[in-house]
Amino acid sequence: MKKQTAIILGATGLTGNLLLDLLLKDDNFERVILFSRRKVTQQNPKIEEHLVDLFALEKYQNQFNADVVFCCIGSTQKKTPDQEVYKKVDYGIPVTAAKLAKANNISKMIVVSALGADKESRFFYNKTKGEMEEKVLKQQLPETYILRPSLIDGNRDETRPFEFAWKKIMKLANLLMFGPLKKYRSIKAKTIDNCMHFLAKNNYPKAIIESEEMKEICKK
Repeated sequence: MKKQTAIILGATGLTGNLLLDLLLKDDNFERVILFSRRKVTQQNPKIEEHLVDLFALEKYQNQFNADVVFCCIGSTQKKTPDQEVYKKVDYGIPVTAAKLAKANNISKMIVVSALGADKESRFFYNKTKGEMEEKVLKQQLPETYILRPSLIDGNRDETRPFEFAWKKIMKLANLLMFGPLKKYRSIKAKTIDNCMHFLAKNNYPKAIIESEEMKEICKK
């Protein structure tokens, strides 16, 4: 396999930072380009870091060149209560990245979305995610994968008290979820990252992948 270059959007977040660690350890990736608002803690000669205004990502088209783009950008309604700003984050950044990937002939993009994404939803969060997915897929890159995790289990730098309590409840609830309910089981951030790492180096027959399917992919 030829050496690859990857772009990560959201490398300072939970999934993005774990993904960065995976790519830095993978000899198949010779360069990892980061577009972020703040610096990552890792220091590695593979890293090419651009501290930018992600709301103006289109200004950096010349630097936006890679074999694969990972978009790990995401907020919460509690963290970003202003719906206009929230949409600029969860819709605007991934869609702009997909357009840049199309313009620069990048063949593969992997986007972290959320379980329940639906452009027809009455709920703003789900609707925004669904609209984002549709727009990203409309760019018709050779390969686009949309990951829809349920509640993500992992250690964040920031404190989210409600999420912490909900994770405790979910660990018990996971034991009771079978059949169609399995997809609502929480998923470890590491599992999402292992799935993205696999998809970066392999083809897969489906564009939209939910939590339980990610877990199966990680067993391959």
